[in-house]
Amino acid sequence: MSQRQIFDQVSDMETQIGELYEQLGDLKGKLSNLLEEKHRLEMENHHLRDRLEQTDDDFKKNKVVSDSSNIPGEGYDNLARLYEEGFHICNVHFGTPRQEEDCLFCLQFLSKTK
Repeated sequence: MSQRQIFDQVSDMETQIGELYEQLGDLKGKLSNLLEEKHRLEMENHHLRDRLEQTDDDFKKNKVVSDSSNIPGEGYDNLARLYEEGFHICNVHFGTPRQEEDCLFCLQFLSKTK
């Protein structure tokens, strides 16, 4: 093997190492972005859980007061109106148009809330 071939091999390896170093830098940048996004999402998740717990506590406080009156309210009226306009209100097909037939799931839901 001549000195020129050895020199060419070393030059090729140097080029490959440079390319690998660039790829490593790109991966490091992407990893950094992913870690920052993960941290941001964890913080957002934590704040949302706190908000949910606070909302649940407020709901439980209000439910104790409203349990004394089992009169269907505005929500029931809105669901009944949607059903009469031809939309499903059941959890199976909620919001989709009905096909001119009554839906047993919707009717069962309406009878439960009465």
